[in-house]
Amino acid sequence: GPGSPPPPLPGAASGARRGPVPPVRAGDPPCPRSHPRPCVKCGQGSASLVIRLGDAFCRGCFREYFVHKFRAMLGKNRVIFPGEKVLLALSGGAASSAMLRQVQEGLSRETAKRLRFVPGLIYVDEGAVRGQSPAQREQSLALMETLLQATGFPYHLAHLEQALELPASILRPGPEGSGKPGPSYKEAVEGFIQQQRQEGDGDGGTSPPSLGTQAGDLAAPRLPAAAHTQELLRLFEAVETPTAREELLQMLRTHLILQTARTRGYAKVMTGESCTRVAIKLLTNLALGRGAFLAVDTGFVDNRHGDVMVVRPMREYMAKEIAFYNHFFHVPTVIAPPLPTKRREKPSIHRLMENFLLGLQEDFPSTISTVYRYGMLCTGAPQGEGGLGVSGVHPLTPPCVGCRTGEKLSPAPAKASSESQRCLLCLCALDIAGGEWGRRWGDTGDCGGGSHAPPIAPLPSGSCRGGVGPGAHADHGGARAGGERVLPGHPGSGVSTWAGGGCGAGTGATGPAPLRVPCPCRAESKAAFIPLLCYGCRLTFKELGPLATLPPYVRAEAQRRIHGAQMKEQSQEVRLEDEEPGES
Repeated sequence: GPGSPPPPLPGAASGARRGPVPPVRAGDPPCPRSHPRPCVKCGQGSASLVIRLGDAFCRGCFREYFVHKFRAMLGKNRVIFPGEKVLLALSGGAASSAMLRQVQEGLSRETAKRLRFVPGLIYVDEGAVRGQSPAQREQSLALMETLLQATGFPYHLAHLEQALELPASILRPGPEGSGKPGPSYKEAVEGFIQQQRQEGDGDGGTSPPSLGTQAGDLAAPRLPAAAHTQELLRLFEAVETPTAREELLQMLRTHLILQTARTRGYAKVMTGESCTRVAIKLLTNLALGRGAFLAVDTGFVDNRHGDVMVVRPMREYMAKEIAFYNHFFHVPTVIAPPLPTKRREKPSIHRLMENFLLGLQEDFPSTISTVYRYGMLCTGAPQGEGGLGVSGVHPLTPPCVGCRTGEKLSPAPAKASSESQRCLLCLCALDIAGGEWGRRWGDTGDCGGGSHAPPIAPLPSGSCRGGVGPGAHADHGGARAGGERVLPGHPGSGVSTWAGGGCGAGTGATGPAPLRVPCPCRAESKAAFIPLLCYGCRLTFKELGPLATLPPYVRAEAQRRIHGAQMKEQSQEVRLEDEEPGES
């Protein structure tokens, strides 16, 4: 009642109350806080935490609930087959550390239903761009290496500086295997168990390899060379906005993990995005113009890379659940500092969305789960026996309406039919045909062409236009209108097309018609990269600073695509010229 004293502290004796205890009258409802709540599962133990309204668990039942959710997520999707090598991407944070603990317990001998894949670990050191000193980086690396060694799994320590030395092939999807249909998940499990019985291996073939295989990694220098660190810092310092800096960090980290998985023979990569992180990422990607790719960016499965599939088994765990699990069962974590920002009053879109959602979550506890369920509608429900299709979407799930531009979401939005239809950075399909961006950049994906773009006259042989307007070269004497930033495809954009001999590339033959590809001298300009990017990556690419500061593998792959398009256009023109005399 209103005059009742405050409830006792947990674990306090009943005689420790101060003041008289008011008498209980007949018909009065019991005070809900006068006694500890019982566990909703076992009904015997006292509740240690309340996850959601009405979900009160004791520690033992909470652990069973947590473990079951992880196993159920892997079991109902059935994308990780027995005996496969799976690379666990660890950041040291709460979610990835809890994921590692689940894998450890799932592979232990005491587990009833054991996991049957072969795990490996990778940790990417990002201390250089997060403002850590060399001594702090050394301390974090030593702590992480101690935690990784304690697991008994093979592990790989990588530095973000190594992303600058990646090959250009990292921006191309790997082969997805032979076209022959593989065995179903049930057949694969039965065959794996039968094989282990024949070999007489009682541990199921999932014993962690010895650490002797990691001698090369352990003998490597602790920190990269100072010159590589300075080059990485110049790359991030040239980025104009905190949002683009976050996107660049995520891209480099993903490519570095993907390269490690390919070179070490891992077929799957596990990441530790929680439900809270997925909800934040969903709204962030909508704000960044990546609504068409929610299926691969936030779904359980991301197979845009072809030979390596990324899975997110922690995407149904709330951050609150993970925090309590790590606290109750003493899961060690290593928290990395955030990216430094020069202006705290204007953080990145990622931080704005995070603060917005977490602020709403305090007053409205169902905010994160509501946003997450909306993402499930966009990405599709998981499929059962046959596994997920491309982009992790159930083929019978109705498409989502209005993720970014109002049209229905395709079941396979990230699947590109050819290299020319694939984004250079995120490897998703180009989503710029038609609409405002189709008129701005050209529907055909080139810099100056397209059905909505005005025709551009061929350039004279050996010349290169300066000034402002279509065909102008800002880096060859062209000027920007009024000192303002101009967009490719608009007057003053500095985008030209190559007519065979323009810009001194030829000796006189201009050809019957201009080719709708960037001229050769534009291969090292930012405008030439624009047709190779999707809508969201174009917004980020504008803020990445000068072209010379971009990672070398990005520039190399872009030049390869541009030159390939030029050669293809030339061969088509030659075939047309050869066919004309025969037709006449």
